[in-house]
Amino acid sequence: MGHFPASAPRSLRGAVTRGQISVEEAVDRHQLHNGEMRDLLVEYIRRRSANLDYSTLRQLTNLLVRTFWRQIEKINPGQKDLKLSEETFTQWKEWLMVLPDGKPRLDVDGPLMAVRALYLDLQSWAAAEPERWAKWVAPCPIRDADLRWFQVRRRRLQERMANRTRDRQPLLPILSQYVNDRWHRLRTLLDAALKVEIGEEFTAEGTAWLRVSTKDQRHNRPPVRAVNRATGELVHLSRDEGYAFWQWAIVETLRLAGLRAEELIELTHLSVRQYQRPNGEVVALLVVTPSKSDRERIIPMSAELFHVIAQVIRRHRNEHGTVPVCVRYDSHERTWSEPLPYLFQNFHGGTQRGMANITVWRMIGRACDDLALTHPQFKDIRFAPHDFRRLFATELVNNGLPIHIGAALLGHLDIRTTRGYVAVFDEDVISNYHQFLARRRAERPKEENRNPTPEEWTDFQEHFDKRRIELGSCGRPYGTPCAHEHVPLTELSWTFPGLVLKPTHSDRRDVVAASGAPW
Repeated sequence: MGHFPASAPRSLRGAVTRGQISVEEAVDRHQLHNGEMRDLLVEYIRRRSANLDYSTLRQLTNLLVRTFWRQIEKINPGQKDLKLSEETFTQWKEWLMVLPDGKPRLDVDGPLMAVRALYLDLQSWAAAEPERWAKWVAPCPIRDADLRWFQVRRRRLQERMANRTRDRQPLLPILSQYVNDRWHRLRTLLDAALKVEIGEEFTAEGTAWLRVSTKDQRHNRPPVRAVNRATGELVHLSRDEGYAFWQWAIVETLRLAGLRAEELIELTHLSVRQYQRPNGEVVALLVVTPSKSDRERIIPMSAELFHVIAQVIRRHRNEHGTVPVCVRYDSHERTWSEPLPYLFQNFHGGTQRGMANITVWRMIGRACDDLALTHPQFKDIRFAPHDFRRLFATELVNNGLPIHIGAALLGHLDIRTTRGYVAVFDEDVISNYHQFLARRRAERPKEENRNPTPEEWTDFQEHFDKRRIELGSCGRPYGTPCAHEHVPLTELSWTFPGLVLKPTHSDRRDVVAASGAPW
């Protein structure tokens, strides 16, 4: 109507959204007492912001202001500068190691590296602008010894992620089958209900249903509801079928494409392309917009992935005639996007809007909660969107795809990142070791390849009971005397198909392919 200027937001929702805040507002949220240190942190973070996105900038502000200096003021209220005493820094480091709920903090290196960068940056900037930064230069309290175990903690983190992937790998087919069956079952019920009028009965999958009316008749396509004649249960068929469809589309797209959550919700109708190869074959491509690595990449779509994307587009066309153009709110950058034909969108606040990250998390979590009622293995396990990405990388590399191709598909700039995603045992190591065992057995006398007698088997089992010593387990081979002064083996953790050796002096976990024969 011309009452607002062109710079005004397009909707009331956009007008009331807080959006990005300034560096001063982000620092003042934590109510620092020392005004000079507050000004220093504001100036430092503002200078660093030139090379950071808004999400990283918020994280840096929280680490330096909330996690570091606010706690320093609580420990030593009279602290006026960055020259911390050994006692103050030791108390802060002890506080850092434990979360408020009493659990150990897993990400210790993040705050330490941020604080160390603050001190070293000020020292470097003071050489070029002494009048501005020299008064704040102080010895860095975080020494090399504090970061000595950085690589150790990094390996522990990778091991936890690998174990998480191994736990979820056998459950992924169950989750995929569940969301697929649930959507097809509800779609069958909805199709059957649409063929009858309100008040009429219909039968679906051997069950009698009665389609009932709804109070909401304002839309061109009012909701469809039905009552189970056997149990009396009222089912909102159109609502539940829509939720089940997007649940299926999200799980299948993440599973088949290995996308990040933000890449999934940024897919648009323009992301679907085609490429004609020199032999005339047409290949469907999925263009992924730049996200974390700030690089665009192209994924050749498999037949299964193309089917999912086609179903999403078909659904939009059936409901709206085309893929609707809508906006999306980026919860990381706190900004509204330009209107685009997003593939993953829903009806929110009376308008179509691109899905949010939290919606993706909730749909996956709800599927896991529903499965936990019938599958006990899902009771303590939840799938995150990034779990599908790790499982996708594991399947690619362990099925023979070159790892550098896998890195290109996943959008990794460093091939070592892709190696960290592969959580199962190296198939080359296992297969080659078993080939070696087969060749070695073939060279030995045939009479040795026989079943042991009962006496031999009993003697073999008693060997492990007799080799215990006072300080541990004797590692002597079967049939040899025990030398107490040589006990080289540490704890063994038995896992099949391989043996996982717990970290010892090398602080690395080794994997030994088991031959299958008794030790």
